Amino acid sequence: MTNAFADMLADFDVILADGATGTNLFNMGLQSGDAPELWNTDAPDKITALYQGSVDAGSDLFLTNTFGGTAARLKLHDAQNRVRELNRVGAELGREVADKAGRPVIVGGSVGPTGEIMEPVGTLSHAIAVEMFHEQAEALKEGGVDVLWLETISAPEEFRAAAEAFALADMPWCGTMSFDTAGRTMMGVTSADLAQMVETFPNPPLAFGANCGTGASDILRTVLGFMAQGTERPIISKGNAGIPKYVDGHIHYDGTPELMGQYAAMARDAGAKIIGGCCGTMPDHLRKMREALDSIPRGDRPTLDQITAALGPFTSASDGTGENTSGEERRGRRGRRRA
Repeated sequence: MTNAFADMLADFDVILADGATGTNLFNMGLQSGDAPELWNTDAPDKITALYQGSVDAGSDLFLTNTFGGTAARLKLHDAQNRVRELNRVGAELGREVADKAGRPVIVGGSVGPTGEIMEPVGTLSHAIAVEMFHEQAEALKEGGVDVLWLETISAPEEFRAAAEAFALADMPWCGTMSFDTAGRTMMGVTSADLAQMVETFPNPPLAFGANCGTGASDILRTVLGFMAQGTERPIISKGNAGIPKYVDGHIHYDGTPELMGQYAAMARDAGAKIIGGCCGTMPDHLRKMREALDSIPRGDRPTLDQITAALGPFTSASDGTGENTSGEERRGRRGRRRA
């Protein structure tokens, strides 16, 4: 097992992660409803191009095309028996790109939610969830990832099941949740809840944080929420490139490369160690993020008002923890442009 990611955390002041997977693959011809993971074997040149695009734009870390790689998600495409193959190949393609980069580049094995609701609300048991995550983790490990990367999780029960599975695989890991419901995850988890939960695991993540959600402003407020808990664990911020809008029959994210550059610098100043993009984030965005991180001096931790002034209004009145927002921010919700 490599310790390359732990070394990078120790050596780098800030780590630039990658951008979107789905948005980029749709631009390459992926159709709505298709499983991106099938392209690992059916169109490996396109997956290699996806990874290479992030590296060429300056990313220090990219995630594999395996977000929906559990048996539960692949079953929707009658591919539940291909978990090992699809995850292993997705990782191997990433390993090849990273190893040829000529500089340290980390391959994170993307692990997304199962798509099922866990007991007692739903029917997915803890044991079955662990089994599915473990199967995927072992395949990603076999393919050569440096670290397992749990992302876009809403339920604490699912987060715990994945952590247990990663311990069985004897792999380092990171984990992010999506705070997309008035500052909380869909299942009600707050930034404070996650910061406290990761410290209870026998195998805590090397880093934790937030991805996806709503706009760039909201995820920075979540990062500030993590920092308010006094955590010393590295924080991840992978925000969407603005707000999604329908344009000519498809979803378009309105965040410009310049705005994402501002976001990256502010995320660093807010306390994030690993900064990337999620939905809508293209190589052009990543280049501006790299440029901003390399050229803008580190500043003070931004206030909520400074965040909205630079990146646009929040999409909810609070971050879900019960703290009130400022008057200036509420005015910003009515008058400022959105990210």
